[in-house]
Parts: sequence; C-alpha cells; structure tokens
Amino acid sequence: MSDDIARAREYYRRGAWGQAFQSLVAAEHRSEIAVEDVERLATCAYLIGRAEDSARGWERAHHQHLSRDETVEAARCAFWVSFVLLNRGELARGGGWVHRGQRLLETSGRDCVELGLLGYVESLRRVVGGDADGAAVGFESAAVIGDRFGNAELAALARVGQGRCLIKRGEVLAGMALLDEAMSMVSAAEISPTVLGDLYCTVIEGCHDVFDVPRAREWTDAFARWCAAQPEIVVHQGQCLVHRAELLFFGGLWSQAALEARRACAALSKPRVHPALGSAHYIRAELHRVRGEFAEAEAAYRRASAWGREPQPGLALLWLGRGQVGLAVSTIQQALAGTDDDPVTRAALLGPMVEISLAASNIATARRAADELAGHTTPDLPVISAMAAQANGSVLIAEGKPGSAQSILRRAWTGWTALGAPYEAARVRILIGAAQRALGNYQGEVLELDAAQTELRRLGAWTDLPPRAEQINCATTGLEQELTVREVEVLRLLATGVTNKEISVGLFISEKTVATHVSSILHKLGVRSRSAATAYAHERRLL
Repeated sequence: MSDDIARAREYYRRGAWGQAFQSLVAAEHRSEIAVEDVERLATCAYLIGRAEDSARGWERAHHQHLSRDETVEAARCAFWVSFVLLNRGELARGGGWVHRGQRLLETSGRDCVELGLLGYVESLRRVVGGDADGAAVGFESAAVIGDRFGNAELAALARVGQGRCLIKRGEVLAGMALLDEAMSMVSAAEISPTVLGDLYCTVIEGCHDVFDVPRAREWTDAFARWCAAQPEIVVHQGQCLVHRAELLFFGGLWSQAALEARRACAALSKPRVHPALGSAHYIRAELHRVRGEFAEAEAAYRRASAWGREPQPGLALLWLGRGQVGLAVSTIQQALAGTDDDPVTRAALLGPMVEISLAASNIATARRAADELAGHTTPDLPVISAMAAQANGSVLIAEGKPGSAQSILRRAWTGWTALGAPYEAARVRILIGAAQRALGNYQGEVLELDAAQTELRRLGAWTDLPPRAEQINCATTGLEQELTVREVEVLRLLATGVTNKEISVGLFISEKTVATHVSSILHKLGVRSRSAATAYAHERRLL
C-alpha cells in the first residue's frame, strides 16, 4: 500500500474529506487504485463540493466492478452517480444512470437493497421533472425495500421523499409525520455524511414549504451543529446558511440574516453554482424590499429568478411598495394561476393577494383570497393561522366591520408574537390601529401605531412606518376637531396634489370611500374646492 493511500484512508476515517481527496487523487495519478479507494475518492469529492469529480469517480468505480462481474456493486455505483447528478439538476444524464443500474439488476435477477436505492433516485428524477404523484408511489416502494433489508439510509431517504410529495399534494400532517419518522431513524442508525446532509436539507425545506417555523428552527439548529462539526464538508454549508438566513429574517434579526445570505451566495457560487443559490438571492431581495431599498431588491429578485427561484410573492409586493398597484395585481394573479394542484405554494401567495387586492380597492377579490387562506389553517401550522387571521382582519376593516376585525387581528398579533416574528406582529398592530380609529378610539389607535413604529424603526422597515402619534393628535386641535382622524389623513394627502385613486392606494380604502371623505371635508371646512382645502391644510401645518 502506498503512503498516499495509507494517509488517505486515515484522513477518510477522521472525516478530513479534503485531505483524503487530495491524497487519493495523488495516488490515482501514479497508478490504478483499488475500487474501494475510488469510491472513497468519489465520496470525498462530493462532500467538498466537487460534484463533477464525484460523478466521474463513481463512474470509474462502476466500470471496475463490472470488469469483475460484480453486478450488484456496479448497480450501487450507478445509484451514486445518479444521486450526485440529479441533486444538481442534471435530469437526462442522471436518469440515464438510473436506467443503466436498473437494467443491470433486472438482468441479474438479484433481490437486493440496490433495487430500492435505484427506485429512490428514479422517484427523485420524477420529482425534479414535476411528477410528484408518480414519485410518491416510487418512494413508498423504496421505503418498503429499505425496511425489508434493514437499510436505514434508504428507509430514511425514501420516507423523506414520500413526505415531501404528500406535503406538495396538501396532505401536510401525513407528510410531516413521515419527515419526523425519517429523522428519528438518524439518531438510531449510522448514516453516511452524504445521506445525512441531504436528509437535513430536504427536511428543512419541507418545513419551510408549510411555514412550520418551530420544526424548521429545531432542525436548522441541529444541521448547523452538524456542519460545524464537519468543517471540511462544503456541499451542505451553503444550504445551511440559506436556512439560517431565512429563520433570522423571520425572527427580525435582519443584519445577521443579511450576513448569512451573503455568505450563502458566496458558498453556493463555487466551485459550481448550486441550485440553492436562487433561494439565497431571494432572501437578499426580501431584506432589501422590507427596508425600502427597492432598486437593490429588484436586482436581487432578478438574480433569484435567473438561478431558478420563483421570485413571488416578493416581486409583486415590491411593485406594491413602489405604488405600481396594477403591476402588482397582474403579477400576483399570474403567480396564482395554475397553482390549484399545489396547495402549499398557493397558500404562500394568498396573503399577499389579499394585501394587493385591498390596495387596488378590490374588496371582493380580497375576501375570496382571505377565505381560501382560512381553509388552509390547522392547529399544527401556526404561521398559516396567523397569516389567515391577519388577512381576514384586514378585509373586515375594508368591509366596514372594525369590531369584528379587532378581535381577529388580536389573534393574529398573538400568533406572530408567539412565533417570534416582530415584523409581521408590528404590521398587524397598524391594522389594529386602523380598526381602533374606525371605532372612534383615537387613543387606542395612537398606542397601537406608536408600538408598531418603535418596532419597525428598530428593524429598519422604513416603508411600513405608520403616521407619528403627534400627527394623529393634531386632528384634535383647532377647527379640524370636527374632522375624523381618517379625514385628516385624506386631507393631508389631498393637499399634496394627488388624485382620489392615489389616496385610495395609499390608505388601502376604496376610491368611492375617498370621494365620500373629500366631500365631508369640504363641507366641514366650509370650502368649495380641493385647492381651498389644500390652502387650509398648509395654513394649519397639517402636512
């Protein structure tokens, strides 16, 4: 045995994947190495982010096993080639290796765990190709084979795949149960780093799909600890950073989220672009958007789209933030089109659909979206419950039912607060303030808006800031005592020269309601024109 091989095996045993890879490459350059060492080289290459070197290594091992008439071992190598290729989106090439391995086993007539492994990657190919139903059947069969042969890796992979398919079909509870079952197997059996990293990433993505923040936090923390203990593993580090950035963003730790997102973009861009790069750019876009950095947000959404991440609903909300309501409406409508068979994706779009529809004064559409979102709520998914309550409350305000809205919005605020989501909680307090105002409780409105403003300023969410309390209080001084708080808001906007349509967008009320307010303002002030009302506003320094 050469010194390179001896060192490589020791590095491999210690989990020093980069050093093991370099030693094995050096040994292979000098002479042919044993097939077991070729497999070690392929494994190390994958873990340090050299997917193409890994695929080629498994191909070489496959051919060496074939030359020795080791059919089952050759089929297992075909599984690993396809696993590597499919996980980076190469459907045709990966699918070819799936079929090659399956044909070998069919010819041999052997009953072995490799049948299940190849069935798993065939189902993975179907998922990437959009056939979730066909994939679910294949994953279930693979899980049965894994159980029969006592192979924990196959059983866990297959159950996670089956669970993700069920979640995509809307069978959330059954799907999450399978994810939990699969991860419970991890601590009870020895799982290779290649498979364990894949399991962590896939389960966490499943949690994000259904807004299961508590589970996502639990598994992301475990994943981060595992990555920290495996410093030479590159392939999963970027994905771990993406998941951390998502949770930090949700939890209001935006500076830390921005740092992790930047690190994720760097890690996922080399040595070859990883499919998760689009998600990293999407988080950066969201951070820019909520901070009012619209040009930077648009550029980041475009990068996310270029790398395969659907930029919705963030991009539609960006158009709304810029005041381009018509574009926001058409964008969110296009995003929702064709999602009838994808309830998870649809649920994520319904909340923004409510917000955008209200901005467009389309209360009927907002009501339908809020009611549909309410149909997705379950006790096990508190994020969707909070989203649904917030959506319903905002529509009730627009429908002129502030009393009903207030209690529902309190429930939404409690939900967001319990989940540790300060941005969403602050936005709900603005809505509660609007309900208080409509009920004539101006002091209650001031309390809610002051609390919301404090939190939003802390976060840096400048575009969401409500009016200052002193701006509201000025409505109770002088002649404008007779105006309602809403009428003072309309008067301020009117005095800037904007149209009724633009006022309706800014205040999230219908254009007809704006016209009613304007008529009431003119009557109460004893003036006949908008210009006279504008002059009054300037005289009283209401702007």
